Amino acid sequence: MTPTLAFDVYGTLVDPSGMIDHLQTYVGAEAETVSALWRQKQVEYAFRRGLMGQYADFGVCTRQALDYAFQSVGQQLDDATADALLAAYQSLPAFNDAARALAAMQSHYRLYAFSNGTPEAVERVLVNAGLRDYLTGIVSVHELGTFKPNPAVYEHARNATGAGSGTLWLVSGNPWDVIGARSAGLEAAWVQRDPSTVFDPWGIEPTRIIRNLDELAR
Repeated sequence: MTPTLAFDVYGTLVDPSGMIDHLQTYVGAEAETVSALWRQKQVEYAFRRGLMGQYADFGVCTRQALDYAFQSVGQQLDDATADALLAAYQSLPAFNDAARALAAMQSHYRLYAFSNGTPEAVERVLVNAGLRDYLTGIVSVHELGTFKPNPAVYEHARNATGAGSGTLWLVSGNPWDVIGARSAGLEAAWVQRDPSTVFDPWGIEPTRIIRNLDELAR
């Protein structure tokens, strides 16, 4: 069977820091701080909800994380501002290597998006980023009512992509996602775009470390 590659979306194919320009309109010089806090808390809230067994979809985690980030810099988030920013979040920019690399791999591998986002949200983001046509399909955790790195989610990816017991690779820029995939028996490539990013020292290593998606394609 042709090997299957499952790409994380947020932080791997599209860049959440693309929100900094939008945030400057509302928080000025605090935009980079708010962007980083927003992403940090978005992921943390998903982890916490998964552990607590109190699932709310990734959009809820994203909205609540945005509220936290605003409050952390002494700003109040009103509904109109939240709506505007969440709408902009649906048009996150693709990393500049994403389309080129996916196009190069499209005829050699089965390519899927694999995300904590809902199917509808991921579809919109990928379409708006110009990446959807390169991918065979979208696998979302939403069907299970939990989040990565729950082992059940990676097993779900095996089934949903049709990889079964064949070769399935996760490709992710998020170390916690790579560790989750490896501990669940998948191969995993870590996209270390920033050389200063530290991989969690858990003794669970990526199958391969790449600097960008072009390197993966090569």
